[in-house]
Amino acid sequence: MSAPSTAARLGRAGLIILLAGQLLPMIDFSIVNVGLDAIAQSLGASPAQLELIVAVYGVAFAVCLAMGGRLGDNLGRRNLFLWGVRIFAVASLMCGLANSVWLLLVARVLQGVGAAFIVPQILATIHVCLRGREHTKALGMYGAIGGLAFIVGQVLGGLLITLDIAGSGWRSVFLINIPVCLLVLACAHRWVPNTRGEKRVTVDLPGTLLLGLTIACLLFPLALGPVWHWPWPCLVLLAASMPLLWLLWRVERRQEQRRNFPLLPPALLRLASVRFGLVIAILFFSCWSGFMFVMALTLQSGAGLSSFQSGNAFIALGAAYFISSLLSSTVVEHFGKVRTLMFGCLIQMVGLLALMLTLKLVWPHPGVWNLIPATVLIGFGQAFIVSSFFRIGLSDVPTEHAGSGSAMLATVQQTALGLGPILLGTLLVQMLHLAPGNYLNAVLVAVAAEFCLMLVLLSRTLLFLRADRRRQTRDAARQA
Repeated sequence: MSAPSTAARLGRAGLIILLAGQLLPMIDFSIVNVGLDAIAQSLGASPAQLELIVAVYGVAFAVCLAMGGRLGDNLGRRNLFLWGVRIFAVASLMCGLANSVWLLLVARVLQGVGAAFIVPQILATIHVCLRGREHTKALGMYGAIGGLAFIVGQVLGGLLITLDIAGSGWRSVFLINIPVCLLVLACAHRWVPNTRGEKRVTVDLPGTLLLGLTIACLLFPLALGPVWHWPWPCLVLLAASMPLLWLLWRVERRQEQRRNFPLLPPALLRLASVRFGLVIAILFFSCWSGFMFVMALTLQSGAGLSSFQSGNAFIALGAAYFISSLLSSTVVEHFGKVRTLMFGCLIQMVGLLALMLTLKLVWPHPGVWNLIPATVLIGFGQAFIVSSFFRIGLSDVPTEHAGSGSAMLATVQQTALGLGPILLGTLLVQMLHLAPGNYLNAVLVAVAAEFCLMLVLLSRTLLFLRADRRRQTRDAARQA
């Protein structure tokens, strides 16, 4: 990475512009959830298509994330940031004007590509332009944006749909991005420095293409198979995912042997902490996005809440996440990153049990106030898990491979966020097929499935902690 210099000075205005750019793609993970019922009514979208509308954004984001980071290193980070904002603006306009589900899906994929060009440039620019206290404060703001974006997305989306500005309805949740994009584009040239990497790195196009094909072969059959009663093309695509995954591994090993820059570096996958970080990403982030999808659909389609009421139902969760994320560094310092992860899992699991009990007691009238106790616990637990994710995953990664390690963890993280609505959404839909209209039973089964996955993560954490203690004991014995 290029060293910071006077020419590469990032001031307060530039940091605000970068964080505004970060807010855009992160809001779009949550803002679409409150519009699901309105989209279904307007475009006649099936539950499987709603799953895809949420999922394809995260998957496109994941597949192009590492490529976006490397293009920024080569072509200039501000240049790629601005191109990402332009693509995101055009895609948001396409989403707002879409008159069919399939056009909306294409636009959501394009949004994901734009987001993948935007996000890597923000952290990289902060890293090379700031030092000391300014760097620490900027990273704190960067981390806190996740909780803020969650709250803003849920509440703003519900408010916009309720206001129905100029009859735009759900389309306003996408069109609102355009003025923000235009403002960022107008200001970035003046206040955001254009930094580059110290040396040009190759973009792993074969790895990116194979990763995209592998995820597509998993995503589309899982989303459409249950609805179409598993026709043979779905089964063939699902079966093809394993050979494609094997081929991806071979290609990445060859890239590494040629001293190129593979998308998923095999050398890092040999580290136990990295492998455990990938387990956290797959289990937790798929649960997180899947939970938000099934809860939003249940509250709107099942309990009859408006988009505004549905968005407000998660304010407490977002606020608890935001506060907990600010406390997480202190907790990690006192208890360690692995124990913090365990605390997060336990707190969230208690919250999930409390949510299931609450829904049984208050159904069919769940609301903002009666969901607060359970969602606060869930939000607190989630923040502890997220704060531990990169700390654990990168703990043994050599400094010279920190960029590759971060990109690999982030790629799997975004893939899981895209696949979550497919997995828990499909379970919800299947339960509704068995008992039409019984949303309470369907959402309880989906939340119970998430609880089981979190139990798997907790068990895996205990095994990792035990193995880590054994390793430390062996190292101490060798030094003695």
